[in-house]
Amino acid sequence: MAHNTQTLPDEPVIRDAASVAINAPLLQLPAWKEYQLILFRIAFIFFIALSVPNSVEWYQQLVQLDWARLNYRDLYDIARFGSGINFLGNTIFGSSLLGYANWITTALIATAGGLVWTGIVKVRKLPRKEYYTAWYWLRVVVRYRAGIGIIGFGFTKLLPVQMPYPSFGILNTNFGDLTAQKIYWLSIGIVPWYQIFAGVVEVAAGTLLFFRKTTTLGSILLFAALGDIVYVNFAYDGGVHVYSSYFVLLAALLLVNDVPKIYRLLVQERFTVPVNYYPVFPERWQRYTRIGLKSATIFLFLGVLFYLQLINFLYDPYKQPSVAGVKELRGNYQVTEFRLNDQVIPYSPVDTVRWQEATFENWSTFTYRVNKPHPLDLSNGGGDPQRDVNRTFEITGLAGGQRAFHYYADEVNKVLYLEDKYKPIPDRRNRTAGVGGDGGVVVDVAAEKAAREEAAKSAKDWIPAAARKNIGDESLKIAPIALSARRAKDYAAAPAWENRKRFTVKYSTGDGSHVILTGVDENKNSIYVVLDRIDRKYTLTPSTLQAGKY
Repeated sequence: MAHNTQTLPDEPVIRDAASVAINAPLLQLPAWKEYQLILFRIAFIFFIALSVPNSVEWYQQLVQLDWARLNYRDLYDIARFGSGINFLGNTIFGSSLLGYANWITTALIATAGGLVWTGIVKVRKLPRKEYYTAWYWLRVVVRYRAGIGIIGFGFTKLLPVQMPYPSFGILNTNFGDLTAQKIYWLSIGIVPWYQIFAGVVEVAAGTLLFFRKTTTLGSILLFAALGDIVYVNFAYDGGVHVYSSYFVLLAALLLVNDVPKIYRLLVQERFTVPVNYYPVFPERWQRYTRIGLKSATIFLFLGVLFYLQLINFLYDPYKQPSVAGVKELRGNYQVTEFRLNDQVIPYSPVDTVRWQEATFENWSTFTYRVNKPHPLDLSNGGGDPQRDVNRTFEITGLAGGQRAFHYYADEVNKVLYLEDKYKPIPDRRNRTAGVGGDGGVVVDVAAEKAAREEAAKSAKDWIPAAARKNIGDESLKIAPIALSARRAKDYAAAPAWENRKRFTVKYSTGDGSHVILTGVDENKNSIYVVLDRIDRKYTLTPSTLQAGKY
């Protein structure tokens, strides 16, 4: 086998011509032991399966991308996909094993495949002494898979939108009414510069993995950073333990060769010379192809994705609504008077009907609190919804009777059309992402379809046509630079009728300090509510780095 050897004082490198037969011996490198050959065959099948998208929807979405009108989520979904062998399902004996069942299934099939591979080699009497070339290419696949994936993950922290700064409604929620997951996410969200630091670490790790000479540094950084995320997700029930574990696993594979050398150098304090094998590309087209693919990957996932994520941060943060709320209404209010069906209900902290306090956010969300339990949304509010009504970070992990409604404002007639942000059957999210992580929720698609069909029987537009005209097209109510084909498609696909609680109120106010709401609530009761704005003081200093333009 044609080859050349180059020895440097700090990093001996053995290169093999890529055009030579793969089963030719590499005399400069030691032969592998039998168990190493078997383990490699198993690992090759396992990690290739974990590095390739396993969802038909991922490929469909890739083909259908409008590259002229990209949304940040388009490239993020290329980097974030479900993997592993899942044709047997994502459970073992009916259990998802906290989301790891797919890994176990893949490992079992990879083990069987590796043993069959070994048997075929022995039957054909074509023994192998090593798999250095195949091992190199497996590392390349894993390097780029991990690098692209963690860069997509890291940009949502580098430009802090993954863990948003808390809204008024969240700040007004009692600490004891927050889930453990919510407490952790908010503890990061209130320190955006720390979130940015975490993003720098993740993006740096991914960038280092794009280059062979810095792969070890990138792998160490990735293993340490994501290992911490695995821990906190188990500790606080964060919901992305599987996805973060995924990167730890990929980083561990990339460190397999280096751990013994690092141990020898740093622990045993012995002279250590690392030896790395890289194939040579003798043909010009091979070199140009390699450089071209690498350059395109870096440009797309470091350049274009950063730009799209910046646009998302500035104008359309994915976890909070993007449409501005009515300016004169924004702020915290005390409920001075509350009438239900013309009956005055005096304030009582234990009353299950009367609103206790209300808030109009900077965006188009209205919240109020009432002393009555309601179903909890236990997701992390992530995913890929484009419609503001489906962006639910404001309600996820919140108890204590906190209600949140998205509103459409007819500012000509001063009417608000409100619909509950909580849905009994949530929309499916992260369609290409597989099970586990990033805010995706497993939805009973059949139940969702049945609910829509039932609601459609009495379907009619709950907002009059004249009001619709005054309200305008919500999909266009962000900066033009942030408009995308994905946003337009999501709004166009919105069902004409959804199973949500709704109500309508007229509002009257001068400067917003005193607001009167009159209308009919979601239970068809007439309401008359007087709100007086209060300047609520928070211990938390307002952040100067918040996403969105309102």
